[in-house]
Amino acid sequence: MTRSDGMRNCFLATLPVSDLDLLRPALETVALDQDAILARAGDEIDYVFFPRSGAISLMIDMADGQTVDTAVVGREGALGLLSVLGPSPSATTAVVRASGTASRIPASRFHAAFNRSPTIRHAVQMHGRAMLMQFQLGAACNALHPVKDRMARWLLHFCDCIDHDVLPLTQEALSQMLGVRRTTVTLLMRDLRASGAIKSDRRGQIEIDRLRLAAAACECHGTMRLEFEKIFAMNTAQPISLAVPDEGRIP
Repeated sequence: MTRSDGMRNCFLATLPVSDLDLLRPALETVALDQDAILARAGDEIDYVFFPRSGAISLMIDMADGQTVDTAVVGREGALGLLSVLGPSPSATTAVVRASGTASRIPASRFHAAFNRSPTIRHAVQMHGRAMLMQFQLGAACNALHPVKDRMARWLLHFCDCIDHDVLPLTQEALSQMLGVRRTTVTLLMRDLRASGAIKSDRRGQIEIDRLRLAAAACECHGTMRLEFEKIFAMNTAQPISLAVPDEGRIP
């Protein structure tokens, strides 16, 4: 992997060359195929993924078979970073919603670099704060806002991740993400299309009008973007020195 490739992922882009070099020997490029499952709830986390493009959603599976998405990971962050807190099964199922590519590293190799680098520890801390904020705001949004507003918010969030106005999302995927019936999604899509927020939704491709969709969304999308900017701006601060023992050099 070249450094220019790594710079497509914002987490890796924040790392000085010396810290990135702790990861580089174990990083490999992998494809993120749409609908691929990168981790299942209850499984141990084997790899940390740094998306360069595409979008990964974190999904909760309920006992009755229903699902709902709790967060999205794009090129601004990574999947599996919090495995550094210790061996534990994944709490969510990670599904690729928009295809792309990622840099991948074995979790054990990332843990070793984490233990050696205060800068990597600081970046993980910032990422953890951003994910916690996304979980908390998402929970509040799900409880308080109408499903139409929530759908508009999710569509805008995916646009932010992939930086494109055509989203590869089927109605079935939206149903899983929102935790509602597909018939409900069909009605919501019809309303958004009538308002001009969605120009088309054929063959699993949803073309959106960002301004009109933003008008249909709840305030949570704007709030989340502002909070993300505040949190990731902290990456320019002095790394926090944590008392983590040196577990030896990475081979």
